Amino acid sequence: MNTPIVEIDTADWQLAGRPEWTAAVEDGRVLYFPRLAFEVLPAERALLREGMLSPKARNVSLGADGVLKGAGGSAAEQAQLAAMVGRFRQQALQLIDGLLPEYRGLLRAAPTSFRPRQVETRKQSVRADDQRLHVDAFPTRPNYGERILRVFANVNPDGVPRVWRVGDSFEAVARQFLPRAKPYRRWQARALNALHVTKSLRSEYDHLMLQLHDGMKFDEQYQKSGAQVTVPFAAGSVWVCYSDQATHAVMSGQFMMEQTLYLPPGHEADPQASPLAILTRLVGRPLVGVGAGVAR
Repeated sequence: MNTPIVEIDTADWQLAGRPEWTAAVEDGRVLYFPRLAFEVLPAERALLREGMLSPKARNVSLGADGVLKGAGGSAAEQAQLAAMVGRFRQQALQLIDGLLPEYRGLLRAAPTSFRPRQVETRKQSVRADDQRLHVDAFPTRPNYGERILRVFANVNPDGVPRVWRVGDSFEAVARQFLPRAKPYRRWQARALNALHVTKSLRSEYDHLMLQLHDGMKFDEQYQKSGAQVTVPFAAGSVWVCYSDQATHAVMSGQFMMEQTLYLPPGHEADPQASPLAILTRLVGRPLVGVGAGVAR
């Protein structure tokens, strides 16, 4: 198992990227910035409490339209929180623009999230439990190989790390779990689409990604003894990875900012290192139909 963490020693959100950093993140490794802190202003520190999350929400999110969803607190606090999350979004986009210049003009930003809930106290089903090693895949929104690039910042005010487990390479995981995958049935994909279970027709690629995701999470032996390292991401640090490729589990921590960015398939610096290319090689046939597109 190769070292899955690449440390980059900088405290500057604006930096000049290097080809080896792009190669590392496209290899499924995590870029870790131990000294790159997102600054929570003194007036914002009162927002770092679990009560800033609405009881029925999993995370707080800020859309590109400036609308804040899932937040608790007063109207004034929500306005403060929207400003804080918006500031993180600007810094995260600035970081990626310099860190991975190959993607300029290609990335699409998802809503930005604030996650105040303590990881250890969440009660979830096995399939939804992110404390189990997995790669990200969407059950309702087929993405046809679109990449999921994420920027995380630990803003815990008490110095508590956010602890991950990071596992083996995507190809190693795929070789282990693909033989157990249920076969793709196009009629089933059509039925799911017709019933609006999925937002568009699920491709074989999306089916296999879900099979990997579920296969990993339900395999107790793999969770306990599969190749993995424990990584405490310190408070006041940032990390970046492709969450559809980096095998990961979130074990503990509280108070995090997150920005997701989507990259169209085939626009990586090395498209042959992508999950789509790896699965295509292993299966031996195209996994995404001609003319397939991502449902928005």
